[in-house]
Order: sequence, then C-alpha cells, then structure tokens
Amino acid sequence: MTSTLDASPTTAAARAQEWFAAFEDALRARDVDRAAGLFARTSFWRDLVAFSWNVTTVEDRDGVTDLLRATLDRTDPSGFAVSEPPDEADGVTTAWFTFATAVGRGRGMARLVEEDGGPRAWTLLTTLYELTGREEPRGPARPKGAEHGVDRERLTWSERRERERAELGRREQPFVLVVGGGQGGIALGARLRQLQVPALVVDRRARPGDQWRSRYESLCLHDPVWYDHLPYLPFPDNWPVFAPKDKIADWLESYVTVMEVPYWGGTEVRRAEYDPAAAEWTVDLVRSGPDGEREELTLRPRHLVLATGMSGKPNVPVLPGQDVFRGEQHHSSAHPGPDGYAGKRVVVVGSNNSAFDICGALWEHGADVTMVQRSSTHIVKSDSLMEIGLGALYSEEAVAGGMTTEKADLVFASIPYRVMHEFQIPLYEQMRERDADFYDRLEKAGFRLDWGDDGSGLFMKYLRRGSGYYIDVGAADLVADGDVRLVHGQVDRLTEDAVVLGDGTELPADLVVYATGYGSMNGWAADLISQEVADRVGKVWGLGSDTTKDPGPWEGEQRNMWKPTQQEALWFHGGNLHQSRHYSLYLALQLAARHAGRETPVYGLAEVHHRR
Repeated sequence: MTSTLDASPTTAAARAQEWFAAFEDALRARDVDRAAGLFARTSFWRDLVAFSWNVTTVEDRDGVTDLLRATLDRTDPSGFAVSEPPDEADGVTTAWFTFATAVGRGRGMARLVEEDGGPRAWTLLTTLYELTGREEPRGPARPKGAEHGVDRERLTWSERRERERAELGRREQPFVLVVGGGQGGIALGARLRQLQVPALVVDRRARPGDQWRSRYESLCLHDPVWYDHLPYLPFPDNWPVFAPKDKIADWLESYVTVMEVPYWGGTEVRRAEYDPAAAEWTVDLVRSGPDGEREELTLRPRHLVLATGMSGKPNVPVLPGQDVFRGEQHHSSAHPGPDGYAGKRVVVVGSNNSAFDICGALWEHGADVTMVQRSSTHIVKSDSLMEIGLGALYSEEAVAGGMTTEKADLVFASIPYRVMHEFQIPLYEQMRERDADFYDRLEKAGFRLDWGDDGSGLFMKYLRRGSGYYIDVGAADLVADGDVRLVHGQVDRLTEDAVVLGDGTELPADLVVYATGYGSMNGWAADLISQEVADRVGKVWGLGSDTTKDPGPWEGEQRNMWKPTQQEALWFHGGNLHQSRHYSLYLALQLAARHAGRETPVYGLAEVHHRR
C-alpha cells in the first residue's frame, strides 16, 4: 500500500491536484469506471450525506462503482479544490478539499497512495456541511438584530420569543419533535433552529441539564474539554479539563437559553404512532407545570428523533429475592451518591466506568464496598489516554498547533471503521507499556483485564458495544490495593440481607447498586411506539464487527445512528459530547432538506440483522 515518494510539498500538492482533476473529469463525463479506477484496490469512501443522503461507507472499487452509479447524476458534484497544502508521510499524501453538489457545499479529506503508476485514493471522506438556499445565518450572513426605523406594530425580541413559545405545539406544529433534552437533543435543536426548521425538544425532567444533575455526585466528564464542545458555543478557555456534572448541567441549561432552543421540560411522551398516508406522527404527551398543573397535548410532527442517549435505557437485572431484600437497591443511573452510606455494606454489581466511580465515592465516604466483576474490563489511565490517545487532535497542544475542533472531528471521521483498529492498536500498546506497573498491580489483585478482542482498546470498544471499559481517574487503585473488595461471578439471587453469587458466595449488603449498563436505544422505540417498530428498526449502535456484544455481519457504520432507518421519519441521535456535536450537523441537514422539500433519495439504507 505504501511506497517511497518524494516528500516535498510541491510534489504532494501536484499529486493531489492531479488526482482531483482526474476525479472531477471522470465525474463530469459520468465515467463511473474511470472514477472508480482512481481508487486503490483496497480503499474506503466514507460519505456523510453529500452523495448518499446517508451515513455510509463503501469499500474498494466495486463499492465506489455502486455508489456512483446510484448517486452521480442527481448529486452532480463539481468544483473539487484542494483547500490547504497537502501533507505527505510514509508514502501517503493527505489532502483537504472542498466541492459542491447540486444541493449544497461539501468538504472532505483524501489519503492518496501510489499504485498502478499514479496516485490512487486509499481513503476518501466527503461531507455535506451546507445546503444551498438554506445556509445558516453565520459570519457575514448573521442577522442584523436591530430593526432600524419606526413601526407602530414592532415586536421586541422578548415579545417575538414569547409569541413563538405560545404558538409552538398549538397553532404551529413542529416539523421535528426531538425526544430527549440531553446534550444530543439540545445540540440538534440548536442546529435545526439555525437551519430555520421548526423543531421542539422535550424531556421528562424539569430543567435542561437535569439529566446530569440527577446522577451520582462524583460524576464528571472523563473526556477532556477540547473533545466536548457543543456546536456554536465552545467552552471558555478557562473551563476545566474534566468538568463536574453539575457544571455541565448549568452549561446545558444556559446553552438552551442562549441558542434559543425551543425546549419543553417536565414533558412525558406517552405514545407515538406514524401515519404513512398523512406522512406525520401523532404524539401524545403530558406537560407538568411549576405548580403541579398537568396539560395533555397531541403533537403532529413530520419527523420524530429519539435523542434519549445510548446510555439511556437502563439494564436492570431481574433476580430472585429482590422483593425480600431489606436494604436499598437501584441501578447506577438512579444512584443518589455516597451521602448516607457511611459504615454501610455496599455491593456494586459491575466493573466498568459507573461501577468504579460509585465504588470510589462510596469508599471516600466510609462505606464498606465490594465490587462484583462479571466479565473482563478494559482499563486505561486518564493521563495516558489524554496524552497518547487524544493528544494529537484534542488537547491544548493541538489547539496551539492550529487544530480546531471542527478539523479534529473530520480527521477522526476520515478513518474508516474497517481499519480504525489498526490505528488504535499501537496507541494502546504504548499505554500498556507506559503503565505496566499499574496493570501488574491490578492483575495481582485478581482483576480481570482485557484490551478488546483485538487489542484495539477503549475507542473500538465504545464504538462496537458502548461498554466494557473504565477510564481510570483513581478508583482502580482502591481495587489494586484491596480497599475495595473484588469478587468474581454472576449474581444468582438476593436474600433479606445479602447478595448470593452463582458459586454460593454470600455478600452481606445494605445497598446493592446495579452498574449493569444500558440496552439498545430501540428499546425506547418499543416503549414509546411499539415493539413492531422497534423490531423493524433493529439494534441501535455497533459496527457489526463480530466481536463481543457486536454481532456481525459487518455494517461499517454505527447502526441506525444519525441517518434514515427502516421506519420512515424515525431517527436516532446520541452518543458522547463529541458525537452529539459532530453528527448533529449531518442529521440536521437531512431534516432541513426534507423541510425544504428537496429530493433525498437514500443510498444504502441499512438492513436489519439484529433486533436487540
């Protein structure tokens, strides 16, 4: 795949110019075979909406051929231009570029290699970032704000906002209803507002940010600030690297206000049903007011987005004896924090992020804590992850070197999922070597470690299954030192005052915390719509890598996330702050195009292979 090439900027630039000129010429001539021939025999084209109206990746020349034959005429791409000086390293030329389509403007990145006597694309990323005629009012196009002159019918800004609040959901129906007002829902709500799409975000909690306020008190972001910005409003440059949950909660609430996101708190969605003939949803909900008053409403949006979070549907085990246990028991998502448990015997079932965070906080408050490890866990120290895993893209050093968050997101998006593990494995090998003493101590304490099925570590575990890891911020030392007791096995049952494992081991307990993770997001579709619709959509999340908890066949993208599903007008949005920020753009553009009446034929609508 690589060869020794002249690394001078002129040669890299010439190579990129040659490839894009040839590619555009082939596309203009509608010569699909010639365009596909400009790709390496092993190659990947990832398209985010620009060609496919989908989030999809095609592989090798056959995949490129199929994509272009299905989309080229209507996409009518043109104007490919290298947007900054290309780089060359290890036989790969990396080139950023811009282009236009029949409906909008795009940007992307290509990695070129020498093959068959000329430059060939090894990876190509194409993204749509703007719809022609539906541009965001930003920069030179920002709204004027003041209305100069005299007008007896003038409404102030606050009067216009109040009228909008009074009419939305009553006289005016939202085109998009977003269920879930966490970071994903409000990021999408902000995007849709800037794209002039009538949308409403609803959440059962009273205030924006309550999703964070309601969690255990020691919770903080494990990802660094540079990775976590929201659209339009990056965190201030004095924001802490790892923000506490309540600080994040307050930021989300202020974000909703500043970005003018239409938001209904205290709103419970009771039922949703889609009418294909009318091309609209019927959504029954109940709003609770500040004084306890309740209002029943029915909305009729054209599109329904479930932004309930990939960590939103708790997996709560059903065990014999739960009804006779005399102590407290709850899922980690409902854990109130360590206050009140000093001197209590606590059993935490699980050994991933929430389990460690909760164990650490309980130990600090004087509880007697036992962790039940049911399966192996990948652990990486926070400092090592920040420096080795994220530093090149998301760090103060990256910012100083000119790496913007937007560009970092595109770099990350440009790596095809099929080969991403190959990029990750060397990084985690460095971390394992750097922190060898730490891992040795954990293993001597009996903790069962893993590095993912193929040694690719945390990010691939997250993308494949969304579980099975802990970013260590200190609590792992408690297990290594024996301050938090460690046992292995599956919970068989509860008695009045103990947790009993499958081998008969009894763990006396006053409190049981089930840090047992979360289910697929289509569980929310089953609850709010129907099991039939949930099965029609299928499993949400995972790549089809055929690794633990990510069954094949290979799909190459996150299942059902940020793109059309097998249920018309039903979408899923979520993920961490990085994904909520980055992919909210592409979901918003898909919805805005439909609101504008544009044709949006979807290429590569994913099949359903797994229902749960």
